[in-house]
Amino acid sequence: MKYFTVAFVLFISFLACKNEKDDISKIEVTEQKKDTLTTHLKPFKKELPTIGLLMYNGVLQSEVIATSDVFAKPTESGEQLFNVITIAETDLPIVTEEGIKIVPDYTFDNCPKLKALFVPSAYDMYSQIHNTAIVDFIREKNKEAQYVVSNCGGAQLIGKSGIADGHEIVTWIGGGKQLQEDYPELLVQDDSLVTFVRDGKFSSSNGNLASYISALELLERMTDTSHRKFVESYLYLDRLKNWKDK
Repeated sequence: MKYFTVAFVLFISFLACKNEKDDISKIEVTEQKKDTLTTHLKPFKKELPTIGLLMYNGVLQSEVIATSDVFAKPTESGEQLFNVITIAETDLPIVTEEGIKIVPDYTFDNCPKLKALFVPSAYDMYSQIHNTAIVDFIREKNKEAQYVVSNCGGAQLIGKSGIADGHEIVTWIGGGKQLQEDYPELLVQDDSLVTFVRDGKFSSSNGNLASYISALELLERMTDTSHRKFVESYLYLDRLKNWKDK
């Protein structure tokens, strides 16, 4: 009985020691994961201008990524210049046209004040232009935003909202004629010749990868030419324009 008691005590001590080591290991792994994540997070800073990226199901992800790509880049010294946030009607994940799921940072109800609002497109804009919540959100944010940008079919939402009546705008290649018929108050430009348009606070592009142009143009307007060139070099855009194979 004596030997049994000693063995039992030793066994319990072993289990306690093992559990303690396991707990420490779990803590270390958790802290490691947390540290790895936080090094890439850009905190929301109230003193910085906020760039809002509107999203909805079926959105072309390139038009969301292009803007975040451009405005999330720091200065050459590593300083954060902007808050870049995604916004949707609800906090449910948005499924892009390409099938990627993106969880929005804010909803229409809790969206912070925006300096600029980017309105992207989908291949089928019918659901969006008939969604009064989206159209009303654009109208409301236009009152506070200093800049409003549309890419591709996002011009249809701008037209539906009426906020850019009397201003020049461009849409996807081949979509200008219909846009002009649907919203005669817009000054629709020839999309076969025009890639980007700026008229006052409003600017627009053909969309898809041309969304980088609208983002870079506004970035330069909000900062300066040298920062735009730095971001372009950061993104290797020169390689995209002048690529060579072996």
